Amino acid sequence: MREPGCALHRRLHAALEPADLAAVGMVRRRLRAALDRWGVPPEAVDTAELLATELVTNALVHTGQRAVFDAVLTPDRLLRIEVRDGVARVPGRRSPAEYATSGRGLLLVEALADDWGVQLRGDGKVTWFELGPS
Repeated sequence: MREPGCALHRRLHAALEPADLAAVGMVRRRLRAALDRWGVPPEAVDTAELLATELVTNALVHTGQRAVFDAVLTPDRLLRIEVRDGVARVPGRRSPAEYATSGRGLLLVEALADDWGVQLRGDGKVTWFELGPS
């Protein structure tokens, strides 16, 4: 039997203002606290925190738009994190120069997530990743 209100306790939502890079740290702290509360193993929390930071930072830095962050842990322990922004453009894949200080975020997402992708919407896009149960 499902605990009443259980689904509400396994969802984290945050609306982020354009170029508010301080919000990246807030999202990271709130995500870590939620995943700890939900009983997600520490290694998965570390990975989720890193990848979420990449998606939120990309949305705020490269779009100049607001962004919306959502994290959901399903009953079967699948974690899905989505970042929605207002630019309907698929992020370009590039190979950063050896000493570049940026450009590796989506490479990290691709390497560490169990699945990920970008869904275009009329008013923007959603970039997402999933981490399966450990």
